[in-house]
Amino acid sequence: MLKYKRILLKLSGEALMGNKPSGIDEERLMDYVSQIKEVSDMGVEIGIVIGGGNIFRGMSGQAKGFDRIKGDYMGMLATVINGLAIQSALESVGTKCRLLTAVEMSPVGARYTPKRVNDAFENGEVIIFGFGTGNPFFTTDTAAALRAVELRAEVLLKGTRVDGVYTADPEKDPSATRFSKITFTEAYEKGLKIMDLTAITLCTENNMPIEVFDMNKSGNLKRLVQGEAIGTLVYKG
Repeated sequence: MLKYKRILLKLSGEALMGNKPSGIDEERLMDYVSQIKEVSDMGVEIGIVIGGGNIFRGMSGQAKGFDRIKGDYMGMLATVINGLAIQSALESVGTKCRLLTAVEMSPVGARYTPKRVNDAFENGEVIIFGFGTGNPFFTTDTAAALRAVELRAEVLLKGTRVDGVYTADPEKDPSATRFSKITFTEAYEKGLKIMDLTAITLCTENNMPIEVFDMNKSGNLKRLVQGEAIGTLVYKG
């Protein structure tokens, strides 16, 4: 029994590093891909937004003297590199997929349009969204929220290295406790940094729930789409 039949999966670029200082850890990549394939084979329609922080992050570049706009474009290009890696890995295990980019980038990928999304889903393909929103000053969190709303996903799944939303950073504060569910308003009032404010606002206004979960534990994606309460549900309330 599936709880979700159409999802938007948000992955951070840093997660692809695994234990490496930068770049892509092939074992981590293939673990993610095997989980995505498993869920796709169950009939779930999947859109993926991947960050680029394992290669370049625009805001950190600005702190080192990069122009903010150029830095953001560099970060968006990094998301396309990660998207190509996921596409190649999915194809290697026999999963049909398509890379759509926010700006024209032929022959790397086709430009995003709602029709191409519908065509891909009708063809049983996983869709990878690259180049963020196509605009500087917006994060890939916002891109994920935007694409989730546009493709009418049932939920935005944020795959992280922790198993949900906590009262504090559990990697720094051992006394932090996990929420099983929390409203957008409560999360904002408590100052919990689930996603950036623009992304949260998009999800709130469009009643798009977010589930935060540990993607690094194999099988968690399948468990989540089947309805197991393994992370934190963030909802409008």
